[in-house]
Amino acid sequence: MRGLFFLLFIAFCLYLFVNVEPHQIERIIKEQPLSGQIFTEREEAEDKVFTQADIQKNEQVENISTYMGEGTDVIIDSFGEPDRKDLSAFDYEWWIYNSNFNNYIQIGIIDNRVVTIFSTGSESNNGAMEIGENYDTLNEKFDFSDSVTVEHEEGSYQFIIKSEESTMRPLIKLEDFYVQLYFDDIDKTLSSVRYLDSETLIKQRPYELVYRGPLLEAKELSQEELERVEAGNAQQILDFTNIIRERFNLSAVEWDQDVAEVAFFHSKDMRDSDYFSHTSPTRGSLTDRLMEGDVPFRLAGENIAAKYVDGIAATEGWLNSEGHRNTLLNSQFTHLGVGVSENYYTQNFIQIW
Repeated sequence: MRGLFFLLFIAFCLYLFVNVEPHQIERIIKEQPLSGQIFTEREEAEDKVFTQADIQKNEQVENISTYMGEGTDVIIDSFGEPDRKDLSAFDYEWWIYNSNFNNYIQIGIIDNRVVTIFSTGSESNNGAMEIGENYDTLNEKFDFSDSVTVEHEEGSYQFIIKSEESTMRPLIKLEDFYVQLYFDDIDKTLSSVRYLDSETLIKQRPYELVYRGPLLEAKELSQEELERVEAGNAQQILDFTNIIRERFNLSAVEWDQDVAEVAFFHSKDMRDSDYFSHTSPTRGSLTDRLMEGDVPFRLAGENIAAKYVDGIAATEGWLNSEGHRNTLLNSQFTHLGVGVSENYYTQNFIQIW
C-alpha cells in the first residue's frame, strides 16, 4: 500500500511539473546570439519611478518627454511636417526632424500616437537630462538601477541591466513610460536619450529579460517593408554620425551611394554566410571590396556591428569602442556609405582624391 501511495504521489508531482504554463518565467539575453533559453526564478525588486517634475528643468519650456502618448496632430502643431519618414522594425514609423542637427529628434508613431522618441543635439530639451551632462551628476539624481520591471497587461517583464550597460545605457522609469540614456563612456557625458512606452520596450528587449506572461513581438515584415527599414536605418546612421562629428568640431561626411552599395553587400554577406569580420571569405578586405565596386579613394575605414536593435544603438556602440570611435571621428574622411541587412550594420568611410 505504501508503495502504491508513493507511486501515485510521484505521478501527481510529474503532472504538475509537465503542465506548468510555458513561458511563465523565462530569461532572454539581447545583443548576443541566442544559443538557448535559460529558465530562472524572477527576483523581486522595488523599482524607482520618477515624475515629470523630476526631469523638468524649466517649467516655462515643455520638454520632449511630454509628447509621449500624444497624437500626430499635436506633433505637427509643435514641430511641423517631418523632414523624412522611415519605417522601423518594431511596428512604428519614425518621423525624422533633421533640418537642425542641434535639435535632432526622431518620433515613433503607431496609429497616430507617439510610442517612442529619440533625442540628441546640444539644443534638445530633455529637461534635467541635458545632452553633454556628466554621468555622475545624472547617476546621483536618478540612482541608476541594475533592474527595471515593466508591468504590461497580462505580463511582468524584468530587465536585468549589467554593470557595463549601466555605465553606457541605463534605463529609468518615468511615470508611465521609460527612458534609456545613452552615454559617451569615454567622455562620461550624455550622448542621447530614447523614450519608450512599455509595449515598445518589451518588443525591442535591449537588455537581458526575465518575464512572466506573453512575450510581445513586432509583426513580421514583407521584403519591401524590410528594405524600407534597412534604408531608414542607413540614413539615420548617416544623420547621427554627422551629429557626433559636429559635436567634436569635425566636418560632416557626405553620402556616397557607390560606397553604400559596397557596405550593404558586406552586411548582407555577413548575415547570409553567418560570420562577423572585416574580411569576407569570398570578397576579401575593405580595399578589395571598394576596388571591386570601382570606388576611387585615397583613405578608407570601416565599422561593423550586429545584433543591435537599430542604427541608433549601433552608432552609440561604435562611439563607445575605441577603434570604431577613431574611425567615426577621423577628420580625414569626407564621404560615407552605410549598408544595413536586417540587424547587421556596416559603415564604410572614404577620403576621395
